[in-house]
Amino acid sequence: MKNQYASIIVLAIASLCFAPSMNAQTDNDYLEISRDVLKVEKKAAIADLMELNEAQSQPFWNLYNEYQGKLYTIQNKRIDGIKDFAKNYENLSDEKANELWVNYMGYQSDLLKLKKGYYKKFKKIISAGKAARFFQAENKIETMINAQLALEIPMIETN
Repeated sequence: MKNQYASIIVLAIASLCFAPSMNAQTDNDYLEISRDVLKVEKKAAIADLMELNEAQSQPFWNLYNEYQGKLYTIQNKRIDGIKDFAKNYENLSDEKANELWVNYMGYQSDLLKLKKGYYKKFKKIISAGKAARFFQAENKIETMINAQLALEIPMIETN
């Protein structure tokens, strides 16, 4: 079952990177649809993995939804950076490359801060072991996304 969810998540990730835009929709619309699919599949995988009892379930999912909302906002920064890179790829200056990298490091910093803060919050409602398991699953999913993006995004070349 867990391998089935991993396969579905990988397919959703691939659709983010490989699929062309649909005729009637903008790239942003397609991106949002893909993110929604990934969100549903990810939640199903987390539900299967966490094995929460009845007392843990409601507080966990409330906090999970709050965390995912904040994560979505931070991930928008990453997507904006990727779009900015794509827009400037053909004529990328050293200054723009620096700006892109500094912005990416800001994204990474924001992401780490979010994870640290929410790890503490999750430990208040579930055991440290289960909180660590949740963030391990988050990290695995993030790693799959990063691997797919690494395959799709070319190396920086400046003029």
